[in-house]
Amino acid sequence: MKNKDLILLAIESSCDETSAAVVKNGREILSNVISSQIEIHKKYGGVVPEIASRKHLEAIDFVIDEALNKACKNFSDIDGVAVTYGPGLVGALLVGLSEAKAIAFALKKPLIGVHHIEGHIAANYIENKNWEPPFICLVVSGGHTYLVKVMDYSKYEIKAMTRDDAAGEAYDKVARAIGLNYPGGPEIDKLAKKGNENAIEFPRALMNEFDFSFSGLKSAVLNYLNSSKMAGKEINNADVAASFQKAVVDVLVSKAIRLCHNEGINKLAMAGGVSANSYLRKRIKEECDMENIILNIPSPVYCTDNAAMIGVAGYYEFIKGNVSNFDLNAYPGLKLGNN
Repeated sequence: MKNKDLILLAIESSCDETSAAVVKNGREILSNVISSQIEIHKKYGGVVPEIASRKHLEAIDFVIDEALNKACKNFSDIDGVAVTYGPGLVGALLVGLSEAKAIAFALKKPLIGVHHIEGHIAANYIENKNWEPPFICLVVSGGHTYLVKVMDYSKYEIKAMTRDDAAGEAYDKVARAIGLNYPGGPEIDKLAKKGNENAIEFPRALMNEFDFSFSGLKSAVLNYLNSSKMAGKEINNADVAASFQKAVVDVLVSKAIRLCHNEGINKLAMAGGVSANSYLRKRIKEECDMENIILNIPSPVYCTDNAAMIGVAGYYEFIKGNVSNFDLNAYPGLKLGNN
């Protein structure tokens, strides 16, 4: 295999994006096709698991065909199939996993189960060909907030996590409270540009620790909105969005920078859907420049859920000999282990 290009078909279906990609040698994306369900779930204010599963079933064959066509590849060119098996919505995961098993079995090719968060971290390898471990990674998404020490490809140590709400979850709940559409993160990011980030002083939790907590901040925003309404005060939603966002980003950035210094590592990466946030990207770049820390952030398309990142992570699992059996199951609560 050393003298031959390694071509993986990758499948991602952990939430509400059905995605397939063809990845060459772990760093070259030949195609990355994403079918989003955002418009469907927007009317419900969040992802409805059963609807998500049904839409995955409808889309997955077409998405895979398009990924192969865009890559100018056939099934016969594929050396293995990488697929997300957790964490995520169990029904959604099972659609992608079942499809991957069927393809791998029919082709008599290896099946590579990939941890969804490992995929997000691996997105950092796509555009920056020189990026490699060790580094610290700030993982921020709708369901997860971690600080991870990436010691080697597929080798991680969780240094901090959220004790309650994830950052993206707090964004969605605050967005709903001020009348914004789902998904809340991009809506708050856009509205905050029109507001004063210093208008309201919201709390920053656990500032002397590395773990995160956003439940108190979310409650503080809701209390502010309710007390203002009861007192008949006019609420400036843009100021609320900007002040809330500043409180979240202050915590994320300061803890990530501090962990870099604490671990003696001057390389920091970001991963997950919230890392597409323009204010977070701006603030963390400013802080890294001041602290002489090398920063890497994937383009927004590789921050949100996509199969390209699963193919990259799958490549590094495969070359280490980590292939899966066909009895691999979906694990909605799968933890990122200390491998």
